[in-house]
Amino acid sequence: MSGVGRFCGPLVLALSLLMAGCASTIRTQVTAFNQWPADAAGRSVGFVHRDSEAQDLARQTYEHLVRAQLLKLGLKDAMAGETAQLSVRLNYAISGRDVRVVETVLVDPWVGTPWYGPGFFHPYWGMPGSHPYFHGPMFPGPPVAREREMRFTVFRRELKLTISDTAGGQALYEVTVVSEGEQGNLALLMPYLVEAAFRDFPGVNGNSRLIEMKVRR
Repeated sequence: MSGVGRFCGPLVLALSLLMAGCASTIRTQVTAFNQWPADAAGRSVGFVHRDSEAQDLARQTYEHLVRAQLLKLGLKDAMAGETAQLSVRLNYAISGRDVRVVETVLVDPWVGTPWYGPGFFHPYWGMPGSHPYFHGPMFPGPPVAREREMRFTVFRRELKLTISDTAGGQALYEVTVVSEGEQGNLALLMPYLVEAAFRDFPGVNGNSRLIEMKVRR
């Protein structure tokens, strides 16, 4: 729109970067605790389920992603009828919250009037501010500040993964991955959450860090 300028406060700018960045990257906060044994390679692993979770197709898909990462670590699937040496428990969730942002924008005072458009005075006669003295009943005044409201939903995506020693029940690796953004399709983002959960495995015990990944298209 010609002759319109705008300025945003820090909150609006931060939210704008969040919404824009989600289109090409995903940012995750990863917190991990571990007592990972040095001789874990070669141990068998199996997933722990509750009730009818084993029949959940979405869970099966997410567990397949986790299994691929476990195999990269040198672990192996437990054979049919065999008790896995390591037990893996997967929890995930997504929730949304409505966000309302009010920003101040500079608008052309003549926009929306019958005298705005082809054949009438252009608000700035070409370049904005080039004729600051043409003010009055037949000429536009300077831009005026008005409030504009924006509403959108921010989704919180969370993955929690626990690997335990089956015999003793001791947790060996616990990781929580949290990400927020405008994308509410958990299936689309789960590969990135799982990848973040195993980045630099097992990592420093008790460490929390930000991991940013490019979204593959």
